Amino acid sequence: MGMADEPVQLGRAARLRQALDRDGATCVWCGRAFGALVRPTTEHLVPRVKGGPSWAENEVAACRRCNAERGHGSLAAFADECRRRGWHPDVDRIVASLDRLDAAIDRRGGQRRARPYLHRERRRLERLPAERPSRSA
Repeated sequence: MGMADEPVQLGRAARLRQALDRDGATCVWCGRAFGALVRPTTEHLVPRVKGGPSWAENEVAACRRCNAERGHGSLAAFADECRRRGWHPDVDRIVASLDRLDAAIDRRGGQRRARPYLHRERRRLERLPAERPSRSA
């Protein structure tokens, strides 16, 4: 694949807008709606330090609090922590983004460090117990 075949890489603001348009205007971890007090950030599912690219397929929208608290940690561990706190992480949305990233790596190549992390975290997310619907009184 030559340079002319490389996809045009969007800037951070454009990638955030793309994630919001694709996934909706809520935090992938806590479920809060974005607005004046809850600002969206670009959350890398496979962290940069673990080989994750700054590609739209590796990014979802998360609030600043959740993005900072997860840091470079495990997706499954943070999803479990969010549930423990009574939040409702969108595991389906996270898995769908991991699938898009996997397909993008297949198309573009590279990302040798990202792929093992991606596959390991996807398996861990799939093993999380299903979230029970809350009961209304």
